[in-house]
Amino acid sequence: MNIQSLLEHHGIIRNPFAEEDAQTDPVFKEHCIANAYHPVWDKVYGDPTEPATAIVFGPKGSGKTAMRLQILRHLKKFNRENPTERIFTVAYDDFNPFLDHFSERMSRRATRKPERVLKEWKLWDHMDAILCLAVTKLVDQILKPDLVEDGVARESLSKLDRTASRDLLLLASCYDQSSDGDFVSRWNDLRHHLGYHNFRSKISCWFAIVWCVLVAAAFLYWMFQSPGGGNVDGEGAVTKSVWDYLWLAPVLMLIGALPYLVRLGKTWWAAFQIRRHMRVGKRELGSIRKVLHSIPAKELSSQPLPRYDRTDDRYESLNKFQSVIDRLGYSGTIVLMDRVDEPHMTGGKLELMRLFVWPLLDNKLLKHPGIGFKMMLPQELYRDMERESRDFHERARLDKQNVIPSFQWSGESLYDLARARMMACATEGASPEPKDLFADLEYQRMISAFQSLRVPRHLFRFLYRVLVDHCNRYTDANPEFKIKAETFETVLAVYSREIDSNGL
Repeated sequence: MNIQSLLEHHGIIRNPFAEEDAQTDPVFKEHCIANAYHPVWDKVYGDPTEPATAIVFGPKGSGKTAMRLQILRHLKKFNRENPTERIFTVAYDDFNPFLDHFSERMSRRATRKPERVLKEWKLWDHMDAILCLAVTKLVDQILKPDLVEDGVARESLSKLDRTASRDLLLLASCYDQSSDGDFVSRWNDLRHHLGYHNFRSKISCWFAIVWCVLVAAAFLYWMFQSPGGGNVDGEGAVTKSVWDYLWLAPVLMLIGALPYLVRLGKTWWAAFQIRRHMRVGKRELGSIRKVLHSIPAKELSSQPLPRYDRTDDRYESLNKFQSVIDRLGYSGTIVLMDRVDEPHMTGGKLELMRLFVWPLLDNKLLKHPGIGFKMMLPQELYRDMERESRDFHERARLDKQNVIPSFQWSGESLYDLARARMMACATEGASPEPKDLFADLEYQRMISAFQSLRVPRHLFRFLYRVLVDHCNRYTDANPEFKIKAETFETVLAVYSREIDSNGL
């Protein structure tokens, strides 16, 4: 018997339980994302006008990624309805590029074992990674307003004064990680879009060139005026020739070029420190030096750059980023963190995930004004977190972070979720429910069974198997459009043993 025939008999045009991953689930993206919510939704989403942190701990398949996508969708809707108080979103869910760059900076001995690499991962590395994502996204919005979502129009850039433009260019010099073409060309395009003129940055270079040309011209003139190599004074003595003073030419040239060389040395040293201490990004030493050298020395001095292993400079850079986007109509920032069990370096192992996540649990960052973190973390981390020291809890202050200790689903909420998916796949006018699929199964027994499955992913897998098992028992010539309770119980018993044996 064909599954589609069974579903069409109940007014369903496509299988609502075929997909398991929210990121690739068309039923969720097209329908359920707007009308199927977990009971803790309000606490996690909060109020966009006051970005706040929420930390959700849940098992695999519980719907953490689905909630992240729902938050992102609602924030996009909020931005459309409030163009002057928009929320800047940062998707912090692909960690492999940052971990790869970070690992390349470690010694070969350290990179052999992931735990050695992750033990060196600090809070400022998280901050650098988040700033990389945020700055790259903002630069794309400015340079490619018609090709990316929420592009920044050319007229809006007039709201940025010279100081804000300089801050954005400094942020881009350190954190822009785009692979679209040459970095220096992209940086100069950004400078032109911002209308940031940097003639003063070239004064020392022009002066050095003019000075060297004048010194060379003076010595050439002297040489032509003394063709014999020496002159005779009034008493008949031969004076020294121009060749005896030729060593003065490079000395004088060096003196004139000294201001330019000093500035060149300072920008090279700053670039070297950035390259060394900003460990999560890709950037060549020469390209950093070129863009830093394009900013006037007075405007570059005392500016916070990621040149040291500390968070102070990162917080100042974060404040500068917030100041820039505030002028562009963003009232806050939301960082959406998810999929910490997927990077190849953590591999879903509890110890490695803890080494990666724990540095980010810092109250100073999580409560930073204007920023909210929505963190979707594996359930195992919460059990480990409860056993942490007092110092850890004082630093994290999780009592202030809207923590959801267990992202659980009741049998009733799972039933409503299954019903919502069936409604999304139903024909116009049809109102199918999960209980309609079964012939002699009591409603309370169904709720109890759903409760034992715990998470949506297990529920969808189970219901899909029930449909397959039922259809395998009948033919198209002699169909049966109601699933027996016996089939339900048999599949449930087998699937429950699989869950227990695999530790899911």
